[in-house]
Amino acid sequence: MYPLKFKPYYVEKIWGGRNISKFKNDLPEGNIGESWELSCRKDVDSSIINGEYKGKTFGSLLLEKGSLLAGSKISIETFPLLIKFLDAKEELSIQVHPDDEYAKKDGDLGKTEVWVVLEADEDANMVLGTKDCTKELFCKGIHENDLEPCLNRIPINKGDVYFIKSGLIHTMKGALVAEIQQNSDLTYRVYDFNRGRDLHIDKALDVMDFSLKGRKASGLVSKKYGYTKTYYCYNDKFSLEQYEIDKVLSEVSDSERFYVYICIDGKGKIIYEGGEEDINIGETIFIPAVLGEYKIEGKLTLLKTYVPDIKKLEREILDEVSYL
Repeated sequence: MYPLKFKPYYVEKIWGGRNISKFKNDLPEGNIGESWELSCRKDVDSSIINGEYKGKTFGSLLLEKGSLLAGSKISIETFPLLIKFLDAKEELSIQVHPDDEYAKKDGDLGKTEVWVVLEADEDANMVLGTKDCTKELFCKGIHENDLEPCLNRIPINKGDVYFIKSGLIHTMKGALVAEIQQNSDLTYRVYDFNRGRDLHIDKALDVMDFSLKGRKASGLVSKKYGYTKTYYCYNDKFSLEQYEIDKVLSEVSDSERFYVYICIDGKGKIIYEGGEEDINIGETIFIPAVLGEYKIEGKLTLLKTYVPDIKKLEREILDEVSYL
């Protein structure tokens, strides 16, 4: 087994633009709103572009290799993560995602996600939750076509990280983000700025949690020789960490779970027993559970995500706190 790289799957969106071209050199024409970086779904199954398994889909390799690829603690029946770049040149719909239990009605997983802001216009902003708003006031705003007074709209900047739990009403405008989410494609739109797309108001109101408030993640920073690591968020769905590497990072894969790295700046290479792979900005790298020891060399910024063993991760973070 070796680190896997994937062909992006581009999706044109009414709110999309051209900013993903800052990370990709093969962007098709049109307003591209999404680049699906790693997907294992019936509708979009990522194609491997390197090494022995070049041309295979990730889903077919997962069925073939099972826990060797995903890890002994990860289900191969439903791969847990979906990774994208989003370019919201115009505003997304005002939307919300269901939790796992509610999503079963629509035959999918729930959708909790995290956004990492890679680029932001001067007036870029997000809506994260409501402010001084009850369900009755929110319904009144929908009826009167004026939701803005109910929305917690905040300015955003490059480098910001926001955790978006299922049930949190949200949208954004003027930003390019990396999105790490549960493997789900369920979005319930409350309002879409009269662009003619379907709305899902009843379902949205069913799943909205008016107590949720989104806020920027501060992170816990740990400086090591050759790199800096920031822990941003973790839950039973995924963990997010960021590495600023200026020399080398040495790690070992985990037989219980896969790792995924997303390169958001710079370039380098990953060296493992039996070979090496270049890593460039905009690429997503899958680390099989059985890879073993590996090093990442270069000057680059990586996001790392995986489905954590929460107790193990908390012990690791406590050790870091004690060290700091």
